[in-house]
Amino acid sequence: MILVLALLALAGPRETIGIFERWGAFRDVAPTRCFAVARPADIARRGEAYVSIASWPARGVRHQLYVRLSRARADHARVMLVAGERRFELTASRRDAWAPDARTDAAIVAAMREGRALSVESVDTAGVPFVDGYALQGAASAIDAATLACL
Repeated sequence: MILVLALLALAGPRETIGIFERWGAFRDVAPTRCFAVARPADIARRGEAYVSIASWPARGVRHQLYVRLSRARADHARVMLVAGERRFELTASRRDAWAPDARTDAAIVAAMREGRALSVESVDTAGVPFVDGYALQGAASAIDAATLACL
């Protein structure tokens, strides 16, 4: 429920599609965007961190990854996403990360469907490594629900 309330505060008109284990599915009305989203499993790491998979029908975008990091990353630190057995290097700004292209987005979503956990790893501005961990129970259902809501 905290996830729902926090996300409702971030945007304008938003519809809740459903809550699936640790993942929520939502639809923004203007502009139309549907997304599945989760917060880190470790409550101490949450802060503003979350991971989402979004579809933007007007832009022809489907299953686009976005990550909000729990800490600001160091300037030249890599951001790695691990889903199941697969590792992906993400493109990143100081607090945000995303897949470098649509092909990587698709591969990440496929890996999420097969895995039980997802982690996002980097090094913060103080040089301390950090990992934001996410449970994937409910992710596939939330992603599917969000995708269907934007057809």
